[in-house]
Amino acid sequence: MKVALIIPTMDRGGAEKQLCLLAEYLPADQFDVHVILLTRDGPLTERLRAAGVSVTLIGKRFKVDPTALFRLRKVLKKLKPDVVHTWIFAANSFGRVAARSAGVKRIIASERCVDPWKTEAHFTIDRQLAKFTEAITTNSNGVVDFYASHGIPRRLFRVIPNGIEPRRPTNLDRAEVFERLNTDPSRKLILAVGRLWPQKRYRDLIWAAELLGTTREDISFVIIGDGPQRGELLRFRDSVTKPDRVRFAGSRDDVNALLPHADVFWIASEYEGQSNSVIEAMQAGVPVVASDIPGNRDLVVDGETGSLVPLGDTAAFARQTNVLLDEPKRRKEFGAAGIQRIATEFTIEAMVAHHAKLYRDEK
Repeated sequence: MKVALIIPTMDRGGAEKQLCLLAEYLPADQFDVHVILLTRDGPLTERLRAAGVSVTLIGKRFKVDPTALFRLRKVLKKLKPDVVHTWIFAANSFGRVAARSAGVKRIIASERCVDPWKTEAHFTIDRQLAKFTEAITTNSNGVVDFYASHGIPRRLFRVIPNGIEPRRPTNLDRAEVFERLNTDPSRKLILAVGRLWPQKRYRDLIWAAELLGTTREDISFVIIGDGPQRGELLRFRDSVTKPDRVRFAGSRDDVNALLPHADVFWIASEYEGQSNSVIEAMQAGVPVVASDIPGNRDLVVDGETGSLVPLGDTAAFARQTNVLLDEPKRRKEFGAAGIQRIATEFTIEAMVAHHAKLYRDEK
């Protein structure tokens, strides 16, 4: 079966990681997988090519680029896929229109996140395209509820939890981890991982670190990631707290090795689909303190693998973290429960098997 997966880029995002894993692990003796990048290339492309997956770049230059639609349609007509599976709004829009005009019989979309940024015009497009969409995959029941509330038929959605690769062994000890992060090894380490932009509400976490730091002097909060808010957040950090309390570590390729040495993981997002960074933290045995939103609720079991706190409640982030830092036994129990949850419910094998079944099942 020939499957075309269409996504805007191959950047280091959650949706991109899942598509990359899916393309790599779909059984090669059953599926001929082709990845089509609508807008631009990215760092994950080399992994796809190393796995023998064909990658085509369309090169959409601006939001409404009819030449990109023409080029995508041409690629699909030549490829003649049995199934087209589009991911994220731009690819969902251009990809589904191009697939239909190219005569593709089976068109599947994917919504990966609650998207409050969308206007009524976006939802109108989504509703029109849903009329010739066989199914819409997602990773969270919260995403289903969100889109159903905006008129997308609930019956179209298929919830497939994210999959994660087994942890790669690492020989890094705690002293080397703290040296890499330029942080005092005598302190407790709190990590957050993600793009620096408003959705992630890093201002809340910086405030929480300052509140926690007034209670105890032994914490370092390190933010791993980069993005358009970096300069603004650095200025905010410098205005409310001290650099040795809150550090920005930039984008890194060694997060897998760093995570097991964190004492607590933080995520304050105002909306998520299903955060890969939270999955990775739980897989590494790190208790998570998270904003109480639908995507995080799908992962963090309050009082078992971590704590859920009200969105925007910086004091609650500080309080719950303070309790965990004072109770190593509870941290260890939460970490072990997180490892077990990810190992049983969020495997690549399950994610790939669900997609393979969807591709095989005719309407």
